[in-house]
Amino acid sequence: MIATIQNEKGIYLARFERQFNHSVETVWEMLTDNEKLKQWFDELEIVDLRQDGLIQFDMQDGTYEDMKILDYEPLKTLVFEWGQDIARFELSSLPNCCKLVFVETISTITEHTPKDLAGWHVCLDVIQALLDGDSIKREDDWKIWFKKYKELLNK
Repeated sequence: MIATIQNEKGIYLARFERQFNHSVETVWEMLTDNEKLKQWFDELEIVDLRQDGLIQFDMQDGTYEDMKILDYEPLKTLVFEWGQDIARFELSSLPNCCKLVFVETISTITEHTPKDLAGWHVCLDVIQALLDGDSIKREDDWKIWFKKYKELLNK
């Protein structure tokens, strides 16, 4: 399902929702265990998992961008800097499943924004596929979602 994008006084909120037929603990591990994180977002590494801790983004050129963890509540909330923006994961337990809400707070819509949104969309789909034992074609899916997010942002 495509993200919803709201403009709140010049700040954009891109909201993604997913339901996984897995426990909160299992989904939380996908977000916070580096071995599992690498399976769906190879460039991210959690260095210090706590409030005011650190996540690093591997720029794939020998450099890393440090991203501060802004909010952290085990099994519930992980919020961190994402460049000039903010990435927020929230988990909640539902009967027989886990609800994940991901919100990217976007300070400025740029040419790169639809790429980011397509990337997050596919990452969430990859988490689902990994948990369910399925596979997806990331690059093909990314191209489809990039086009959709570009159209959505140009409305």
